[in-house]
Amino acid sequence: MNEISSCSTRGNGFTRGSLCMLAACVLFTACAGTPNPVLYPNNHLKQVGQVAADRDIAECRQLASGSGVAESKDGKVARQAAGGAAVGGAAAGAWGLVRGNGAGERALAGAAAGAAAGTVRGTMNSSETSPVYKNFVQKCLRDRGYEVIGWQ
Repeated sequence: MNEISSCSTRGNGFTRGSLCMLAACVLFTACAGTPNPVLYPNNHLKQVGQVAADRDIAECRQLASGSGVAESKDGKVARQAAGGAAVGGAAAGAWGLVRGNGAGERALAGAAAGAAAGTVRGTMNSSETSPVYKNFVQKCLRDRGYEVIGWQ
């Protein structure tokens, strides 16, 4: 069976199952929902109701995106994954050279682990909503009579 597609235990104690689990965590983190504006229950919100408010929030988000405002800090994930791979590969490769056993294999495993760690870190940082995007949506909602008290 091809080693890349398998998630079975390897002879040196590392498991592909661990790497598969880490990849699943990365995907889960990347797919986590973005925060939404929280509206203060002022007279306008009470008058129009939550359904209309949700529609206005969606319209303000669409207006921001349509105006070219990025919702999140794009580009960080790839940079941090590459940095993590370089650091992980170098560290594990150096350890393999010192120990004199499997330097190449350890470097590859270290690069994979470093890339995964960098991806998780980059995903967490890039999933933060851009301050410019938040300000845009908040102004749009304020112009419609809402009071945004935060994001969650």
